[in-house]
Amino acid sequence: MSLLEPPTKLLKLLHDSLPKDSSLSEGDEILAYTAFLAAGLVELQEFEVATWKETLTPYLEQIGYSEDVAEEYCYKTQKEFSDEDDASSYGEPEEGVEELCNIRFNLAYGGKILLHQTKLRLLRGRRYALVGQNGVGKTTLMNAINNGKLEGWPDHLVTAYVDSGSNVDPAYESLLVLPHLMESTKCSKEVCMAKLRELDFTDAMMEGNIGSLSGGWQMKLRLVRAVLINPDIYLMDEPTNHLSESAVKWLTDYLVSLDHQTVVTVSHDTTFLEATSTDVIHYEQRDVWGPYRRLVHYKGKMSEFVKKQPQAKHYFELASTDALKLNFPEPGRLEGVRTSTQKFLEMENVDFRYPGKEKNQLTGITLKMSLSTRVVILGANGAGKTTLVKMIVGETVPSNVGMCKYYIHPNLRIAYVAQHAFYHVEQHMEESPVAYIQWRFKDGWDKEKMESEAYRIPEDEQKAIDDFGIEGIWSRRMRAGQLEYEVKKRNVREKDNKYYTRDELLALGFEHLIKQTDEKIASKEAGLDLRPVTTSEIQKHLDGFGLPQEFGTYGKVRGLSGGQKVKLVLAAAFWTNPHLVVLDEPTNFLDREALGALSEGLNAWGGAVLMISHNKEFYSSVCKEEWHVADGQLSISGVSTEREMKAVARKKKFEKEAGSDEILDKAGGNTNTDGDKYKDATVDFWGKTVSKKDARLYEKAKKKGDVATMRKILQIPPGKVMPGQEELGDGKSA
Repeated sequence: MSLLEPPTKLLKLLHDSLPKDSSLSEGDEILAYTAFLAAGLVELQEFEVATWKETLTPYLEQIGYSEDVAEEYCYKTQKEFSDEDDASSYGEPEEGVEELCNIRFNLAYGGKILLHQTKLRLLRGRRYALVGQNGVGKTTLMNAINNGKLEGWPDHLVTAYVDSGSNVDPAYESLLVLPHLMESTKCSKEVCMAKLRELDFTDAMMEGNIGSLSGGWQMKLRLVRAVLINPDIYLMDEPTNHLSESAVKWLTDYLVSLDHQTVVTVSHDTTFLEATSTDVIHYEQRDVWGPYRRLVHYKGKMSEFVKKQPQAKHYFELASTDALKLNFPEPGRLEGVRTSTQKFLEMENVDFRYPGKEKNQLTGITLKMSLSTRVVILGANGAGKTTLVKMIVGETVPSNVGMCKYYIHPNLRIAYVAQHAFYHVEQHMEESPVAYIQWRFKDGWDKEKMESEAYRIPEDEQKAIDDFGIEGIWSRRMRAGQLEYEVKKRNVREKDNKYYTRDELLALGFEHLIKQTDEKIASKEAGLDLRPVTTSEIQKHLDGFGLPQEFGTYGKVRGLSGGQKVKLVLAAAFWTNPHLVVLDEPTNFLDREALGALSEGLNAWGGAVLMISHNKEFYSSVCKEEWHVADGQLSISGVSTEREMKAVARKKKFEKEAGSDEILDKAGGNTNTDGDKYKDATVDFWGKTVSKKDARLYEKAKKKGDVATMRKILQIPPGKVMPGQEELGDGKSA
């Protein structure tokens, strides 16, 4: 609303308060100006009756009302808005209940006003669900309360903040579990151990460092710390992240049992909020005017809140809206893989054991994956789900490598969004999301991946490379069923380069060098070396992930909410046009709308999906196959997409052979098998949707057999072919 427009609600109230015989309309300039002034007083939270009389009476008298009548109207207006702000925002006062805080405050972050002149009132023994869209500032508010930075916050209140675990601090992860808990809570060793055992911590876990714990166990540790602090107020920011079903039940039961402590919870798990909350505090636009939000209090559980505010039902729905769609670029061509059911990864009787451990973490793992794979990995916290994922993405190798079948297509491009994916993004806090992606992919490959521990060449391997005299690996080829690498040695002419098999180089200890080479070749296959990393190109990509220019180009990573950081991580991961996306707890930090968009985006995407998730509603909307990890073993249930697609293919083949799909040639009655030589133009080489205009031009070029124009419209780089349309070659394609 323009600042020159009077606030509708106040204007209507003033007009309705005039005598019935009044001939003034709401369009009267003086009446509108009076409402404009009244709105200013409400925004300033100035409710002294004398001030209202002094400010508004002179104008009301100009339109024919006596001083007494004017004063009465002013009083009613003041009383109406004061009651609205005091009662609707945080509830009527309750007798016999201790009031922990009753404050009015402003809150801003990064120069952006999040809450303006809003009230917050918390009562002892109540459990509040803090609800709002991603980016409104829920975590910022929780941090401000915990750090004592909220204006008017009572200093005597003790708070315990259970954060979401999105920020990984290496110094924190190096701390020992038990000493850290004793130091941060000032509790004895015996008390700490007893509470840890309640949540099934073993002695080995207590003696180890925090970084050795899985995401679920780290969340349990934060919960134990909060309980031992014994606060007045628990501040819970996504407390169910990483937790197994049994751990969520323990937390639910514990919170519900509290009658002397207050809980404020931020969570996208509406089932958890429904089970634990007694009240809802909702972020809403102010009614008076302006873009600012306020906190509005509703008594009752989430379901009762939705009855009062039907437009908020999306908090319970897993569906995208027109305002948020996630458009994932289609996976590129994978050499040798001609169908979506042809495997690109296979393991048979694979074992994995962490160095220094006596027992395998995983034993006898057998699985396979293709482009049509849609699978969720399930299991208790610490069962080995993330360990299995790391083996699938190539970050670790089997302990019995050489004695088992372990095949990953060398050109496979994987988008791996790990539990702690924020860690890398948050090394670029002062940069824009566009600048972050430019830094990461400007060299034609994923710099962040190359610098990770899984790809970075360790000192002993670098020494072996130097001793062997390797200057670099020039190329790779397939010969006699084996991958061979062209090795350039120092002080040796290029024409004298020698080829070594993959097994030979692995035997020499060059594992990370091979991984770097394979990654660069896979990136080149995707055309990353030719893809422009301009601001406009990257912003167009970010638009498809719900990060408009305001955040993508002009904002900074520091100013993004948790949900927006997830979108940035997803956008960066899909820049390579991956064949497989691996999501470790993808539902953390995303609201219901974003989860719905992610579900629909993955279902429409043509690549493979592997995820770890405790959110059954979400994973069942994408995955029909389940991999269960327990006691180091893998069991598979559900229906694999590969089997479904093969069954459909067999049915189509049978129908075609029966003649149901034949297209008869008009002249001689012969079957026309050339009708689908070229596919329709829906997406270009980079996975972007082709405009309607370009689609029409493509159709014209297709009729003429103008391959050059077709390649230009689809933006196919020289030397590349369109995935699934090898006939659109240029004579240079491999």
